[in-house]
Amino acid sequence: MPTTAPATPHTLMNQISKGRKARPRRVMLYGTHGIGKSTFGAMAEKPIFVPTEDGLADIDCESFPLARSLGEVMAALESLYSGDHDYRTVVIDSLDWLERLIWGEVCADESVENIEKIGYAKGFAFAVDKWRAVLGALDALRSDRGMTVVLIAHAKIEKFENPETVPYDRYSPRLHKLASALVQEWADEVLFATYKVHTIKVDEGFNKAKHNGVSTGERIIRTVERPAHVAKNRLGLPEEIPLDYRVFAALVRGEDPSAAVATPAPTTDNTAAV
Repeated sequence: MPTTAPATPHTLMNQISKGRKARPRRVMLYGTHGIGKSTFGAMAEKPIFVPTEDGLADIDCESFPLARSLGEVMAALESLYSGDHDYRTVVIDSLDWLERLIWGEVCADESVENIEKIGYAKGFAFAVDKWRAVLGALDALRSDRGMTVVLIAHAKIEKFENPETVPYDRYSPRLHKLASALVQEWADEVLFATYKVHTIKVDEGFNKAKHNGVSTGERIIRTVERPAHVAKNRLGLPEEIPLDYRVFAALVRGEDPSAAVATPAPTTDNTAAV
């Protein structure tokens, strides 16, 4: 790589920038099985999938062959970096299956059958280095090829030890805690896909009542962290938006999202695919 001369105080003053920079987004979307996470990725601008699990059969999209090793994932990213193409979005589907490939490579490096046998959680720390390599390759696609990054993951329910309250359950990406923290910090947006739920009060008699959750079937994205889920965004997005990439993209551009959904979404054989 070319080297540059060390910056001096004078040259640094000439490099001061101001204002928001429009750059491709690094989006992590996680949610429950079957809610439509892959469909969200397929609606992005000119997407290409790097699949680590076999779940795209019913999605109208272009993808690399199913990656069965971390090396195959990195080869796909390298081909996007150096190859001639017009793709504008890279979608990794899914992160939790990618983690299995990363663990497999760590086990091969350390000549063990199970990552937990490396001892003292060192295996998971070794895995973080490989996660950094993946994120570095994605950053290169973003900065040098102008590609948006969409990372898809499943959700799990974890016990959160909040020092200010009693412990409580919340949704989070289904990754090891070290990998999850790294990817969440790296991403510009961490979005939680879920169903909209209303609560209704049910009278059980004898002055007793209970509250039941009722789902409308409407699929939404939560963009802000709350006790029930992990989420974040750096754009001041509404706390709740439809599970529709066109709406998200319009909000990123500062446009009216209602205009973005005026035309029908791309159809798939199963819009609820993961």
